Amino acid sequence: MSVQIHPSAIVDEGAQIGENSRVWHFVHVCGGAKVGRGVSMGQNVFVGNKVTIGDNCKIQNNVSVYDNVHLEEGVFCGPSMVFTNVYNPRSLIERKSEYRDTLVKRGATLGANCTIVCGVTIGEFAFVGAGAVVNRDVPPYALMVGVPAKQIGWMSEFGEQLDLPVMGDGEARCEHTAARYTLKDGRLTKA
Repeated sequence: MSVQIHPSAIVDEGAQIGENSRVWHFVHVCGGAKVGRGVSMGQNVFVGNKVTIGDNCKIQNNVSVYDNVHLEEGVFCGPSMVFTNVYNPRSLIERKSEYRDTLVKRGATLGANCTIVCGVTIGEFAFVGAGAVVNRDVPPYALMVGVPAKQIGWMSEFGEQLDLPVMGDGEARCEHTAARYTLKDGRLTKA
């Protein structure tokens, strides 16, 4: 299967888009973008020049993936969520040389209307709730909500909340996959 590109989409010369990807209505992919295989970009998505998007990412409607944002494999970007790339923008002052890198690691979910302030790393399989504002690094598997976002729990790779305290030690199993997770010294790992 080849790449599906809607006639209303603009894909600039030089853009790399992997096989089985879908580019829907009114999407704009800039020429320097590198997009993996099996990626879905919903209506009105913008992808900048200095962007990498890993295999099997889903970018829902109205998301702009600006320069210096990097998504690893299997990242979900909910409808109308927001990335930034300048920490203190001013219209009258050009700060392109001050872009801060944002890294979203494998399997993470970014809920609808959340905002990711530039310069942070979102850990593997972390889950950012709808409307949250993330302004600091997020640990792997962390469940983050609120403004500013704070951690309220832990999520399995399947996307279900685990019965574990935020801090401390413990063990839990995912109800759907029976995968075992261990919390030790505030760090969650999958066994």
